[in-house]
Amino acid sequence: MALAGRAAVRWARLRSPCPAAAPRLCRPSWLPAACERRYSSRGKEKLDMSTYPVESIRNFSIIAHVDHGKSTLADRLLEITGTISKTDHNKQVLDKLQVERERGITVKAQSASLFYNHEGISYLLNLIDTPGHVDFSYEVSRSLSACQGVILVVDANEGIQAQTVANFYLAFEAQLSIIPVINKIDLKNADPERVEKQIEKLFDIPTDECVRISAKQGTNVEKVLQKVIEKIPPPQCSTADPLKALVFDSTFDHYRGVIANIALFGGEIAKGHKIVSAHTKKRYEVNEVGILTPDEQPTHKLYAGQVGYLIAGMKEVTEAQIGDTLFLYKQPVEPLPGFKSAKPMVFAGMYPVDQTEYNNLKSALERLTLNDSSVTIHRDSSLALGAGWRLGFLGLLHMEVFNQRLEQEYNMSVILTAPTVPYKAVLSSAKLIKEYGKDQITIINPAQFPDKLSVSEYLEPTVLGTIVTPHEYIGKIIALCQDRRAVQKDMLYIDENRVMLKYLFPLNEIVVDFYDSLKSLSSGYASFDYEDAGYQSADLIKMDILLNGNPVEELATVIHNDKAYATGKLLCERLKEAIPRQLFEIAIQAAIGKKIIARETLKAYRKNVVAKCYGGDITRRMKLLKRQAEGKRLMRKIGNVEVPRDAFIRVLKRESDK
Repeated sequence: MALAGRAAVRWARLRSPCPAAAPRLCRPSWLPAACERRYSSRGKEKLDMSTYPVESIRNFSIIAHVDHGKSTLADRLLEITGTISKTDHNKQVLDKLQVERERGITVKAQSASLFYNHEGISYLLNLIDTPGHVDFSYEVSRSLSACQGVILVVDANEGIQAQTVANFYLAFEAQLSIIPVINKIDLKNADPERVEKQIEKLFDIPTDECVRISAKQGTNVEKVLQKVIEKIPPPQCSTADPLKALVFDSTFDHYRGVIANIALFGGEIAKGHKIVSAHTKKRYEVNEVGILTPDEQPTHKLYAGQVGYLIAGMKEVTEAQIGDTLFLYKQPVEPLPGFKSAKPMVFAGMYPVDQTEYNNLKSALERLTLNDSSVTIHRDSSLALGAGWRLGFLGLLHMEVFNQRLEQEYNMSVILTAPTVPYKAVLSSAKLIKEYGKDQITIINPAQFPDKLSVSEYLEPTVLGTIVTPHEYIGKIIALCQDRRAVQKDMLYIDENRVMLKYLFPLNEIVVDFYDSLKSLSSGYASFDYEDAGYQSADLIKMDILLNGNPVEELATVIHNDKAYATGKLLCERLKEAIPRQLFEIAIQAAIGKKIIARETLKAYRKNVVAKCYGGDITRRMKLLKRQAEGKRLMRKIGNVEVPRDAFIRVLKRESDK
């Protein structure tokens, strides 16, 4: 009876009416808080999206350099259209990740649907807020595929920066309508006239098309919405066409499976429809469709030209491939072009701190890579660190953010090895060509670096870097670039104070600490952006680290011949500090092939064997010391040097070159 009574109480709680202020089903107090989202989207009133024909839809992104006010402008647009209530707490509303709020940067592109009435007509505006850092340019290019226009935000104080130029050309190549917006006009040092001239000179956009705003104070923001409606064309599609939906992002929910963000390029979709994935050829039944406002808002249907989300019982993270096309069962369509796959620029080994956590880390990586598809994963193993993976990232910040998200969202502690870049080797050995089936191989792990005798030439990746800086720092920056083996390609004065430099860099020279060095040299005023520029021939060598003559695989690195000695000496010094002393002497050496280029010696612990000799013949002392030396020599032959894991972490920490 007690059980029946308890069940009755729970049923009464569940059926208890919601407060008048909340138009959704209340979560019962006995239900875990994690289930809140499931209840919230179920209880919401479904919207009718048929009232928004294709002609009254505008899909656009906000693009800019980092920290030029994209997220603040997005907050004001959400407030003006009544999507969120106007309060002082609206800061980075679309930045939902903890890492984004802590670092104050946008990492993930987020979308939101706004309803706006202009001259008596109701418009549906689908806004996508994008990241500004060079490492996340893949997010920007993906977002632009679901848009017909962009708002290009430029800081009235700082003017055009390197990433502004890169983002403009991304939108220009996609043939999107561009609305230039000059933000932060409320600042004391703002100079909108200078910025307008820069935009006209670099992008050939007339100065009268620029909109001057202050996103923080809300000045002139309404004019931006009017420009969006006037300048950006509606999507070119029809509800009469068969269903064609592009998956441009996806997330994983523990209760509902994969939630796919879709842009409809034809037809309509509703709950109960049978759909097929063009990539996996699997069939699903749609459980829920809706729009993001920015929270999930279920709708009866989604129509051509609209952007929203879809839940269709996809339980495996591999099923929602970003760039996939969805269509109705028995109504196949030509798949959409999808996205150019992201090209990893930095590789690093990732291992669980404890091997018992391997399966948990594997599951966490699968779910996180669903949300961040630009990360590439290959299985890897190491004698010292055990089973793990070699991950490819778009840059060093991308790698740090990914690691931070693993810790915060999945509570996973990992060991990350030193970052390396992908090299290529042109093989000359017929045996190796037959083994690999090709004459050119890509090396992402230094342990696989082929011997010089079997290779005709090594190739290293290069990037075309763009630096925008005030002219007074040009001398220091040119010296820094020359030190990094860079070749100058172009130099252009944007105005009387700012210069744009273009350099061809070897990727491994900029991947670790170039950005930090550039910022410190220019007092934080210079900005940097880069794009892939293919491979070039280079004098590369593999440097091994030996402990008592035995190579340590994890510490092997591929470097340019000119920098081998300095890097080898630095690694030996760090290892000497990191490895605990033993009862025998340890020789720490950096070697290129058979040649030793640097050495540090870790002295052994020694007992004072002559302490008991008080005077007497010198031969007695010498006999005791000789016997000790023979014992140490024997111990060194049979003793193994165990490098503790925390020593690996300390040695592999990314420190600036000394």
